[in-house]
Amino acid sequence: MSEVTQAQEQEYAPVNWAVTAVLGLTFLAAITVVPWYGIVHGFSGWAWAFFGIFVVLNGIGIGSGYHRLWSHRTYDAHPLLKWFLAFMGGMSLQNSIIVWSARHRIHHREVDDNDKDPYSIGRGFWFAHIGWMLKDYPSGEVDYSVVRDLEQDPVAAWQHKWYGTLVWSTNLGLPLFLGWLTGDMLGMFLLVGVARLVVTHHVTFFINSLAHMWGRQPYTDENSARDQHFLALITYGEGYHNYHHLFQSDYRCGIRWWHLDINKWFISACALLGLVKNRKRAPAFKVMRARLNMEFKAAREKLEREGVSPRWREQLEREYAQFVDTIKEWQQLQMERVQTGRQKLAERFETETASFASRYRELEMSLKMQHKRLALLTSQVI
Repeated sequence: MSEVTQAQEQEYAPVNWAVTAVLGLTFLAAITVVPWYGIVHGFSGWAWAFFGIFVVLNGIGIGSGYHRLWSHRTYDAHPLLKWFLAFMGGMSLQNSIIVWSARHRIHHREVDDNDKDPYSIGRGFWFAHIGWMLKDYPSGEVDYSVVRDLEQDPVAAWQHKWYGTLVWSTNLGLPLFLGWLTGDMLGMFLLVGVARLVVTHHVTFFINSLAHMWGRQPYTDENSARDQHFLALITYGEGYHNYHHLFQSDYRCGIRWWHLDINKWFISACALLGLVKNRKRAPAFKVMRARLNMEFKAAREKLEREGVSPRWREQLEREYAQFVDTIKEWQQLQMERVQTGRQKLAERFETETASFASRYRELEMSLKMQHKRLALLTSQVI
């Protein structure tokens, strides 16, 4: 009898009927019963208001909480904020913090590996979007060894233990209670309970699917993640996914001030209120280095076309050599900073810190100027 391959095991994985029923029935109700009720009876203003409020808060619970706080530990949160994010994230019905984070950490570690990445885009849009949850695939098994830190978090541990109670109370009890208060129980349940849940689900699922196949790759092409402004708008900032996969410890996904990153703004607002500390950012030099590296790749492809003058290629190689020298200088500066040691820093803290900061700024400016020269070079090539 021939051995069964892992691919065959995944193909014949048992159906997860509970998840399939919940996702299928809520989606079916959202596209049939909800619009029918709206046309025949109409939804109250209160129902629409709470629908909008909870759609956004659930998205923040997942993006700012499940994703950036617990999965990647990009900042420290006050216990009050943790409880709020755990409550709103749990209401989105995407499993507990611990289970969600375990799978997400494996996704980052094994991204695009069809046998290990729980929602690898290499297995197609449908699989990455929702199919990976409909069967008990080996790649989706929860590895609790990667979330030992979260098991020690009292909020995450409590939510994991009482997840079922939280789900029922927020997705059934809360909408019905709000409906009772406003005199529109069925309408509130359909809009806030069902439609809100389906919207929240697929907004998150788009990150696993569309964000790995639609958009640009300005920072790395070593994985399938993409940056897309429209996707960022509807996913509260998570659509800047190419950046996130390379700099996953950064609390931001959209790093420009104008980037549509609601979760970044929410975390920053909480920091102003004293609810967030120790926000992590990727060093500006590393970000520029990654971007320039991709621009050099694009420039080489453009200059390799037939009919392009060799002098343009020579100029590009001179620019690249300078880029490499700048990287080496930055690495040397990093080593010097480490070797300075705590004792010397204690003795000459102000002068040493100012010196390092000045040299770092010079290197960053060097990359910025090279970015402008590279853009000018590629624009001149016909």
